[in-house]
Amino acid sequence: QVQLVESGGGLVQVGGSLRLSCAASGGTFSPYVMGWFRQAPGKEREFVAKIRWFGYSTYYANSVKGRFTISRDNAKNTVYLQMNSLKPEDTAVYYCAAASTYSIDTSTRSGYDYWGQGTQVTVSS
Repeated sequence: QVQLVESGGGLVQVGGSLRLSCAASGGTFSPYVMGWFRQAPGKEREFVAKIRWFGYSTYYANSVKGRFTISRDNAKNTVYLQMNSLKPEDTAVYYCAAASTYSIDTSTRSGYDYWGQGTQVTVSS
């Protein structure tokens, strides 16, 4: 059973940076895609970014393009989300997710079968 554990969240001022990490454990880990989602209070969980586990393909939500960077370290079974130029609207609980096999749509929640517990990111103005 794959387990995903996020870390790196916290409180940061507008314009600041944070780097989130998501470490996978629990057997052989070789997903199709890893993704980051976020959920603000009273809102739906939304897609943020994704990366192929093999290869270099990445994709971002328009709201974070140019500010966030997703990366991975296969040897450490870890995916990262570098967040720069943070805005108050980036405040949310951030979740990492793994699509263990091919999915036609990995920009929605339904494309993933493993989820972390989430880490809080708060951007103060």
